[in-house]
Amino acid sequence: MHRKRQEYLGGRGELVVVVDCSDLDRAGRFWTRALGYDDEGAESQRYRTLLPSDGVGVEVLLQRVDDVKVTKNRVHLDMRTRDLEAEVQRVVDLGAELLTTEPLSEHGWDWHVLADPDGNEFCVIQPPPDHWA
Repeated sequence: MHRKRQEYLGGRGELVVVVDCSDLDRAGRFWTRALGYDDEGAESQRYRTLLPSDGVGVEVLLQRVDDVKVTKNRVHLDMRTRDLEAEVQRVVDLGAELLTTEPLSEHGWDWHVLADPDGNEFCVIQPPPDHWA
């Protein structure tokens, strides 16, 4: 299925977030369910494109790598939600690992740090109520 590509910077390019993984199928199942994206299928044995189901948003490109993740990510995804505990439980049920025992909090923002099935950290964040206004 062909989708309109989302452009950034006045149409000068496209923003794509690349997530390293060891198993494209497993990572595809996790991230499509976690983000509400569609799996566009295998482009090769090394890459898989995930696009927003509604056609609006940033492409996520899964990249199969042989090396094992050993340190904290320098770039990670944040998933903002109105209900922190429900969203954390939802992604844990999909296969995420909860890395924080209590929510972290700063300036009215509360969040948990989790890891996808390949150990890549991401956060589920509940902004203060005025964020959604």
